[in-house]
Amino acid sequence: MTRSQNAELWALASAERSALADDLATLSEDQWRIETLCPAWDVEDVVAHLISAASMNQWRWLRSMVGARFRPDVHNQRRLTEHRGASPAETLERFRAVVDSTTAPSGHIPAYLGEIVVHAQDIRRPAGMRNAPRVESLTPVAGFFARRDFAVDSRTRAAGLHLRADDGPFVAGSGPEVTGSTLALVMCMAGRAAYLEELDGPGVAVLGQRLREGAAA
Repeated sequence: MTRSQNAELWALASAERSALADDLATLSEDQWRIETLCPAWDVEDVVAHLISAASMNQWRWLRSMVGARFRPDVHNQRRLTEHRGASPAETLERFRAVVDSTTAPSGHIPAYLGEIVVHAQDIRRPAGMRNAPRVESLTPVAGFFARRDFAVDSRTRAAGLHLRADDGPFVAGSGPEVTGSTLALVMCMAGRAAYLEELDGPGVAVLGQRLREGAAA
């Protein structure tokens, strides 16, 4: 990936962070306690996780994982504690401070853009927010998710299926077709079964079964 492509992806990430921050500013204190699409995490937990992700280079990530004995749940919980503020307002202030961050543990920038757009919807959908990431932000994430398992088992979920967005250029794979918005395809590849209802095609049953099996594991 060229330097200009990297810069474009980081610009998209910044725009998506900024949009989410504006949405978060409209929430009441009680709404910050809403359960998100991430099991056991409320809104403030997810925001703290995004702050952590935007603050951690490769060395800091490795040191944290070693300290957690390579247990991701322990690593995540420690970083949530570190980056949550004393109040939702302080946590939001900390999130705004990393809106333009280009810090990441590796060079897989589409994956880190994916973390932003997926976690934004983890918050927005339960909170009833109507905004969503732009198709321009979602398309490189969809392509990366279809090609590779990274932070999520997205490629495994999409294997043997023909995925086609009906609102943008994303298309990938062969087999039974699954069609829908780029957002719904990204969210399902990320393991969010709540978005299955927005997809059509003979491959939806296969994708749904994989999501149910993953949730049960």
